[in-house]
Amino acid sequence: MNNPRFYLPVLILTLIAAAVLVIFLPFPWRWISLSLLLFPMGFIFGRMWRARGTTPDGAAPDDSDPAQVDFTFELLSATVNEMREGLLVIDSEMRVVASNRAAGQLFLPSESLINSRRLTELTRNPAVYDAFLDGVRGTERSGVRVEIHAPTRRVFDLRVIPLRVSTRGVEGAVGVFFDVTRLERLENVRQEFLSNVSHELRTPLTAIVALSETLETGAIDDADNNRRFLGMIQKNAARMHRLIDDILELSAIEAGNVTVRPESVPLRGLIEDVIGSLANLAAAKKVSLRNLVAPQTEVVADPHRMTQMLTNLIENAIKFNRDGGSVSVTHECNGRDRIAVADTGEGIPSHHLDRLFERFYRVDRARSRELGGTGLGLAIVKHLARSHGGEVTVSSTLGEGTEFVIELPATHPLSERDQFSPT
Repeated sequence: MNNPRFYLPVLILTLIAAAVLVIFLPFPWRWISLSLLLFPMGFIFGRMWRARGTTPDGAAPDDSDPAQVDFTFELLSATVNEMREGLLVIDSEMRVVASNRAAGQLFLPSESLINSRRLTELTRNPAVYDAFLDGVRGTERSGVRVEIHAPTRRVFDLRVIPLRVSTRGVEGAVGVFFDVTRLERLENVRQEFLSNVSHELRTPLTAIVALSETLETGAIDDADNNRRFLGMIQKNAARMHRLIDDILELSAIEAGNVTVRPESVPLRGLIEDVIGSLANLAAAKKVSLRNLVAPQTEVVADPHRMTQMLTNLIENAIKFNRDGGSVSVTHECNGRDRIAVADTGEGIPSHHLDRLFERFYRVDRARSRELGGTGLGLAIVKHLARSHGGEVTVSSTLGEGTEFVIELPATHPLSERDQFSPT
């Protein structure tokens, strides 16, 4: 009678009886009968609660069962070793008595065991040693920044708490290493982004304020210069507008709020539309635009986003080209669709290429601002290419020119699940 399984069918029958009474009996009697059934239901629940800790034969579980102990130990060991955080337990003599796999990879990746070693054998980092020493002395430490440079730079947030055993006081300390490398990198990117945005907005805003004050103090009556000042104000206001638009666009893409709907797109016609929209800019620099894509070529992409990517690349190729130069757009498919935009400009030094797709990164800041660039166009192209499951690359030769290549999967349109994956 101590087996909880015995009471389950009785409870089910009681609940069925209660339901029948509620449905079929008239108003006064249904609630009287139901209230009477509450007593046996409460009794059954109570018996099940008291019997919940027993084994199927009604006996209490045996905590000394070797099989049960082994299972508990294996479960705890598996849980600790699968933790991403490094766990280190030391005794009062600063010797490691327990650790997990992550801690072993952190201190001695070439060896399987770090137990029984002194802490000084694992690390010479004074921050780590001092934190554990304080823990052994009974003081909890948290927020300890630990930086490790081998084999790669990693940053950890270390927390150490004293380990007390029974009534004997402090017997050691337990330390947990939280990897905050990525969080620190993202924080640095955020701070750099805010700094760059402030700088980029301050420049045109300062010009607008200065020119407005000049007009207000009497230059508005100067027929030779007032229109020129107004034109400069409009130019700087337009630059601020483009910058804010690009910031909002990039933020939306990185946040995953931009939906990409790939479909089969006639590539040559799309490039013709882009070239047509940039014809005046090309004519001003005497740059010839050549669409070398075959008429029947199709790629799988979002038409609007593909137009956005090609507009950015072709516009840059025009702006940073030589006067009288050329820009050519080609396509080839070798497992992946490769759309190349090549110019005949001065080229880009090789040490700039790795950072070219970073936000606000410019090879020549003065020239880029003079030409109206925001420094975000290539970052937008990179994220849009990745949202299609592709990539964008660049190669350049000084004195000969630069080529940007958008690589896209030559497959059917992506599923909704794979449409966007910000990085």
